[in-house]
Formats: sequence, C-alpha cells, structure tokens
Amino acid sequence: MQLPRLFTIGFDGLTATDQLLSLIEAGLGGVILFRRNIESPEQVLRLIGNLKRAARRPLVVSIDQEGGRVARLRGNPWAPVPAMRVFGEAAEAERRVRAVAALLARELRAVGIDLDFAPVLDVDTNPANPVIGDRSFSRDPLAVAELGAAFVEEMQRGGVAACGKHFPGHGDTDTDSHVDLPRLRRSRTDLERIELAPFRAAIEAGVAAVMTAHVVSDALDPDWPATLSPTAMHLLREGLAFHGVIVSDDLQMKAIADRWPIGEAAWRALAAGCDQLLVCENLTAAEQAIAGIAAALERGVLEEERVREAAARWDELAERYARPAAGTEGLAWLDSAGHRARIAEVLDGLV
Repeated sequence: MQLPRLFTIGFDGLTATDQLLSLIEAGLGGVILFRRNIESPEQVLRLIGNLKRAARRPLVVSIDQEGGRVARLRGNPWAPVPAMRVFGEAAEAERRVRAVAALLARELRAVGIDLDFAPVLDVDTNPANPVIGDRSFSRDPLAVAELGAAFVEEMQRGGVAACGKHFPGHGDTDTDSHVDLPRLRRSRTDLERIELAPFRAAIEAGVAAVMTAHVVSDALDPDWPATLSPTAMHLLREGLAFHGVIVSDDLQMKAIADRWPIGEAAWRALAAGCDQLLVCENLTAAEQAIAGIAAALERGVLEEERVREAAARWDELAERYARPAAGTEGLAWLDSAGHRARIAEVLDGLV
C-alpha cells in the first residue's frame, strides 16, 4: 500500500531535492507550488518536467491561482488577474468569469500544472473576516453559486482540475485558520441556504475536488473542525452527493497544527473522509504524516479499505488531469502577442 499516494506536499527551492524525488518515486500523490518555488516560466516548466519524469505513477502538480492576493504566478507574462470579487461585481459577470477561468487554465497547462485550488466558494457575509473578503465572488450565495459553477466548468474544459473551497464555508468566520481555529455559528437552516448553496452548484457542475475548511461548524459538529469531522464529510459525500476527491486544507496550518501532531491529524482527516492530504511547509512533516497513517493502520484505528478508497479517488483525478511533462510550445504562447491580446480582452475595464 503506497501511503505517499495520499499526500500532496509543498517543498522549498526552485529545484527538486533528493528527499522530494525519493517521495515521488515512492508514489507521492502530488506536489503544490508556492512563490518560493517560482522564478520564471522556463524554470517552472523545467521543475515540473523533472518532477513528473521521476514519477512512476501520474503525479498531480497543483497551485493556488485564484487571482487577486492569492496568486502564486505573478508578473510578466502571467495575467494580472484581480480578485474574484471584481468579476462578481462587473457587468456580464458570468461571461467574464468564464473568460478568466479559461485564460487561467491555458496559462497553467502551458507549464504543466494539473490542478488549481480554485474557485473560492465561501460567501463573504462577515465584514470582520480576515482571510476571505474579496477572494469571494460575492456576499450573495446565489451569485457565488452561479459564478463558482461557471469558473469550474471553464477551468476543467481547459484541462485543469478545479477545487472548490473551503467546505462547509469559511466566509462567516472572524478568525483566519492559518493562525487559529475558527467557529461557524450558523444554524443548520442558514448553513443550507447560504454556505452550502455554492458547493451544491459546483458539484452539479462536475467539480473534480472540494477542499475542507479547518473550521468548526456548530450546526454540523461542535467538537471537531470539518477536516477531521466524519459528520461534516458525510454531509459532503452523502448529503451533497459529491463523488470526487475531498482534499484537506494544509494540515500544517495553526488551526490544526497547534492542536494535533501531524501524524494524528493525518490519520484523523483520512478516517473522517478526506482523500488527499495537504502538507505544505516541509518534507519532514510530510514523512511524519505518512508514518502517522502507517501507525494508525497498525493500531487498527484506521481501516485499510478507507486508504484504498481514498487512493482510488485520487487515481481517478490523476488519470483525467495529470499530464506528462509539457513541451516548450506553451512557453512560446505565454510570450506571444496573442496571449497579451487575450489578457487585455479578458481584463478590459477591470484593471
């Protein structure tokens, strides 16, 4: 049983280390790129190519390329995409969202990126929220639902898997889960009407993945954050009929890391219903998380069938979206007049 298959991990540097290549050769599920891994389109293409050529099974390369303040690819030649709120408030919002999602997908595919952790499906209902804000399309759940589904359809039509986040909703909290554990105090009725509506729409649109929130929802499970809550994951899987990949948010965020050791957090997230686990800060933590799952299997607190089910779902996503190392034709397009003209057309009147 290849336990590394259950993980998408972050790493330091512009090139692959022996430690990273060893995990990839052992069957790692994916890698996620951050600004610390990016120097230029040529370097990104080369890095991803080296990672994918080292893999014995399809490796999914992912990134957070939402637009606005959460965009890892910045500067020329990348499109200077504003926050999704700008699109949500624009005339012809759905047309514009479809256009920008298609543009982002083509940019990502040009360098070999397979999965974008976007769109944000949180509804921005709390002005005191320090982490969502204009990352959300709107303060109106119906608008978020419509625009989120449009983004998903166009991103995936462009050959890049989309991931809706952060289930069951991070928009009405007043705490950033990077630094502490937020609590969502909605009633179940309001949760259904506000937070869940965009996720239902994205699922109907065929979204490949959904990311969990490190948020305690009083209406679902007052004791555990959604990432570690079987009740919350059951709602997503059975109540919303989601059959794709459930991805945990980064298990090294303080909402989780300050309360559970990484090995325990990993097996609890998997047991709750997550299929792919994010460990974004360092490779040693990823190895500790893998060891934690192995120990949980040995103790009998985690079932082998759950591990096989999670790996199978990830393999289905990888089969559909993970491509071999990309050639240089994408680089030529990124530096072309046609690309620049497309950016101007998509962003006309917005920036």
